[in-house]
Amino acid sequence: MTKMPFDSRPSSILPEEAVVVVSRCMVHPSVGSAMGDLKLTASDLPMLSCHYIQKGNLFHRFPNPPIPSSHSLLSLIRLGLSRALTYFPPLAGRLITDHKGHVYITCNDAGAELLHARADNMSVADILLPKHVPKSVNKLFALDRTVSYEGHFKPILAVQVTELSDGVFIGCSVNHAVMDGTSFWNFFNTFADVCRDGVRRVSSVPDFSRESVLISPAILKLPDGGPTVSFNQNESLKERIFSFSRESILQIKDKVNVTQYGNGSVDAVEILGKLGNDPYYYASSGKLGNGAVSRREGNFETERQISSFQSLCALLWRSITRARRLLPNKTTTLRMAVNVRHRLEPKLEMSYFGNAIQSVPVQAAAGDVLSRGLRWCAERLNEGVAAHGDGAVRRLLEDWKREPRCFPLGNPDGASITVGSSPRFPMYENDFGWGRPMAVRSGRANKFDGKISAFPGREGDGSVDLEVVLAPDTMEAVECDVEFMQYVSPC
Repeated sequence: MTKMPFDSRPSSILPEEAVVVVSRCMVHPSVGSAMGDLKLTASDLPMLSCHYIQKGNLFHRFPNPPIPSSHSLLSLIRLGLSRALTYFPPLAGRLITDHKGHVYITCNDAGAELLHARADNMSVADILLPKHVPKSVNKLFALDRTVSYEGHFKPILAVQVTELSDGVFIGCSVNHAVMDGTSFWNFFNTFADVCRDGVRRVSSVPDFSRESVLISPAILKLPDGGPTVSFNQNESLKERIFSFSRESILQIKDKVNVTQYGNGSVDAVEILGKLGNDPYYYASSGKLGNGAVSRREGNFETERQISSFQSLCALLWRSITRARRLLPNKTTTLRMAVNVRHRLEPKLEMSYFGNAIQSVPVQAAAGDVLSRGLRWCAERLNEGVAAHGDGAVRRLLEDWKREPRCFPLGNPDGASITVGSSPRFPMYENDFGWGRPMAVRSGRANKFDGKISAFPGREGDGSVDLEVVLAPDTMEAVECDVEFMQYVSPC
C-alpha cells in the first residue's frame, strides 16, 4: 500500500465539537444565469425524501506545492466556486413547486453556501488511522441530515472548507433530487479544475436537456411540510472502510470465474470497468454490452464472465448474511444502484445533469446465499444487472408514473444490503492546485444498517475501497469472517 505522509501516532477519538464553523457566506455565479427552470424528472422526484449527498476530499497541508494560508485558501475557493457555478447554474438555484404540484429547479442565482471551519485539534491521522470512521468526520460537511425537499428554502449546494492541524478537508453537500453521483463528481472535478487553472472551458460540459423518457407529467403528492427519510436516523451503527488491492480483486474474480473449462479470466483492464456494474465499458471497447463476457472455444461457448465488482459484492453479500445469522428461509436482498444513461435507447449523454439511476434488487434465501457458493451469488447479481436494459428501465419508469412515490431507503427487514456509488467515479481527480487527495470520505447522509458505498482506491490501479455501514454486532462478525477478511488490505 502507498505510504501516507503523516505521523503514524495512535489517533485519539475526537468529539464532533472539535470542528467549529468560523464563517459562512453565499457565493453567486460569476456570470448571471439565463437558464430557465428545470423540471424534476421521474428519476429526480423520488429523491426528495433522501438526504443531501455528502462527499469530500482530504488533503495534507504540506505537499508540493503547499496548500495556501487561510485567507488565500478561502479566496481561491470562493472565486473558483463562483466560476464553477457559472457552468452549473442549477446548483445556485432553489426548488420551487408550481400550483399544479410539479417541482422545478429555478436557476435564480440565489447562491451556494460556503463555510469555513477550523479543527485545530484534528489531524489527518485522526481521520485515516482509526479502524472505524470516527463520528467527527460528520462535522466536515454542511447541511447535515438535510432532506432534499428542503431545497425549496435552503441552498442546493453547500461547500465546507475545514482546516485541520496538518491538512484541509473540502466537503460538498448537494441536493440529491437535483443530481446523482455521476453529476456530482462532474461538478466536483470542474470545481477543482477551475480553482487550479482558472479554466475557461470545462472538460465535461453538463447536459441540461429535459427531453428524455425521464420527464413525466405525474405529480408526486407530498405531506405538508415535506417528506422525511424512511429509515431510523438514530440507530447505532459502525462504519469502516475496507480496502481491496488490485491483486485481491483479481483473486476474487478468478475464484468466481473458474469453470469446467478452466480459469475464465479476461484482461485485467476490465477491473471494475462498469460504472457501478456498468456495460458502458463494453460498449466503448467492443466487448459485450450486457455486463458479461463470453468466449468461444471450439464449437461451444464458455460460461459468461462475472465482473470484478459483482464478484466483490457477492463476497460481501455472503459475509453480511453470515454475520446477521439469518434463518435459512429468510429472504435476503442486495440492491445495486445502476446508471441508466447508457441503458436507455436512445442513450442519454454521460454528462446528462440530474438523476439517471435505478435500483436493481436481487433476492435469495439466506440458506442459498451461504450454501450455494460465491459464484452462485455472483451469477445472481450478474443476471439481475444484465437484464436491466432499456425495457426494464422503461417498465420501472412507467410503474412509478402510475404510482408516484418517494424512494425508500433502509433495511426494514434486517436482511437487506444497498450498494451505491461507483469505483469508476473520478473521486481522486480533484486537484485544486496542491496535488491529488489523500482520501475520500462521506458524511452521515443516507446511512443505515447495510448501506455500502464503493470508492476507487487511491492508488488508481483498480484497487477499491468499500465504505460499509452495519449494526455494531454485524460489523464485529464481518471483521472475524475469514472468507471476507482474507482479501482485505491491512490497515
